[in-house]
Amino acid sequence: MEKSFYSLCGSMLTALLLLESTLLPGVEGDLGVNYGTLADDLPPPTKVAHFLVESTIINRVRLFDTNTEVLEAFANTGIALTVTVPNDQIPQLTKLSYAEEWLEANIQPYVPATNIIRILVGNEVLSTANKLLIANLVPAMENLHTALVEASLDTKIKVSTPHSLGILSNSSPPSTGKFRQGYDIHVLKPLLSFLRDTNSPFMINPYPFFGFSEDTLDYALFRPTSGVEDENTKLVYTNMLDEQIDAVFSAMKLLGFADVDIVIAETGWPSKGDTSQIGVDEEAAAEYNGNLMKHVMSGAGTPLLPNRTIETYIFSLFNENLKPGPTCERNFGLFQPNMTPVYDIGIIRSTVAAAATSNHHLTYLLIVSVGLHILNNHGETICFYNIQVHLMFYMCLRVTII
Repeated sequence: MEKSFYSLCGSMLTALLLLESTLLPGVEGDLGVNYGTLADDLPPPTKVAHFLVESTIINRVRLFDTNTEVLEAFANTGIALTVTVPNDQIPQLTKLSYAEEWLEANIQPYVPATNIIRILVGNEVLSTANKLLIANLVPAMENLHTALVEASLDTKIKVSTPHSLGILSNSSPPSTGKFRQGYDIHVLKPLLSFLRDTNSPFMINPYPFFGFSEDTLDYALFRPTSGVEDENTKLVYTNMLDEQIDAVFSAMKLLGFADVDIVIAETGWPSKGDTSQIGVDEEAAAEYNGNLMKHVMSGAGTPLLPNRTIETYIFSLFNENLKPGPTCERNFGLFQPNMTPVYDIGIIRSTVAAAATSNHHLTYLLIVSVGLHILNNHGETICFYNIQVHLMFYMCLRVTII
């Protein structure tokens, strides 16, 4: 009798925990956000750091500089920070002494209290077409890594650099992905070799927003479609982001670097644009970023990179009113400067297990109590444990859920 009871308890607990992990894949995974500061109405960094820790599931932040106030604000929060060396400092980093000085001034005063995990050397350097920056990119990365080794920080802090998809000369179908001639052998091959040697990821900035047309809007937003088949692999793609990632992977594989991890340094969708733009509103932005979050953290991976989560940084944390360019450039934020959501995709902790009100999600709380009696040889209860399993899950009524 007792054995059957214990077996039943164990089976129930196992089933419930399995159900929980199935229903909420990746909810507490590694989700990052780009924290840009091109605005004159943003809250102070200390308030931002506390907000992210206390109110959101975001546990990774990418910065576009090494702002002292921001680095100090994130001290003792546990949030993993990626910081950036601006493009114009790349030529100076070709001198090891400068790399050492840069590290001493911009990183060492803040660690380990501030959890800095990665330094990015520039941003989309190859897309600048600046020959000086491009030629100095890999040497700058190597010197910065050497400085980290000297400071005994190389195992904790990695060096990389993000790329736009402009580095590809071919991307469709994904199996034919190929880097641009000239960049492939002279820049990207030594860069990938450095990343492999230092166990650092290849970082990309894929944006279906910049690649969709009126005919492919559903495909770009992860909506159900008939999919697109790669004629070479016969693999079917259900969304544009997977195509972009796999095209990059194919280009890396062609150079012999299929073993280097890929990280999405930034991707996003604006909530407001110019009147001539299609598919640019809060609903589309919520769909893209909400479906993106579920997809990359689900463990599904991509057709060429299955069964894995993909470290991803959403662009961006706030709407930034000083960014130049069309209206959409100032409206990629998940939050307004007053830290209210532009739209809700379940990033706020109080709604992690629920979805946006506009998406009609229902939330359920299941509490299972299991009484566990420990008996002596005479059949008397000598100890009693009451085990409660709390299971939060949600169900979506929208037929567009994937």
